[in-house]
Amino acid sequence: MGDRIDSVDSDEFGRLFSSFRYTAYRLEALQWYDVSYEREPVRRFIAGDTNVTDPTKPEWVGVIRNAVSGGKRMERVHVVTEPLSAYIRYELTCSYGPNVAAGEDIRILPVREGEWPSGLPHEDYWLFDSRDLWSMTYDEAGAFLHADRIRDPAAIVRAGHCRDIAIHQAITYDEYMRRTPGLRRAS
Repeated sequence: MGDRIDSVDSDEFGRLFSSFRYTAYRLEALQWYDVSYEREPVRRFIAGDTNVTDPTKPEWVGVIRNAVSGGKRMERVHVVTEPLSAYIRYELTCSYGPNVAAGEDIRILPVREGEWPSGLPHEDYWLFDSRDLWSMTYDEAGAFLHADRIRDPAAIVRAGHCRDIAIHQAITYDEYMRRTPGLRRAS
């Protein structure tokens, strides 16, 4: 595996989720992601259809389910700015529910516009087994550009520390959905 991955659709990126042994953790910082497989579902959601899913969701849910049934943990914290963007409303309403049902521990860390949680980077990353760190880079519109493997031991330790801070400060997806008026999981 190289030190840069240019597509989230690549086999190389997919192998990250089949090769970890214990934990996969994601910090999400953006308020809008522009990924090809979600464009149509997001467009339909914004137009008022709340029962949409992206066509790759069953495959991703299978990855989560296989990992969790094999004794692995998949965790994610999304720092979300309130008021919520249309994309975050889509993600919360239509996308995260199946992941949680499959066993992913998704947590939400809400902040007000212009604020950011102390001690957390304002960037996305995946950390596998607390030792394999991949920095996720997006353009200004939220389109994925590349993932870079970070080999610096100090950066890897910092990412683990940030994971612990984020998990401690965030609330579960289910709790956030209960607390947030106007959000309801799609059926």
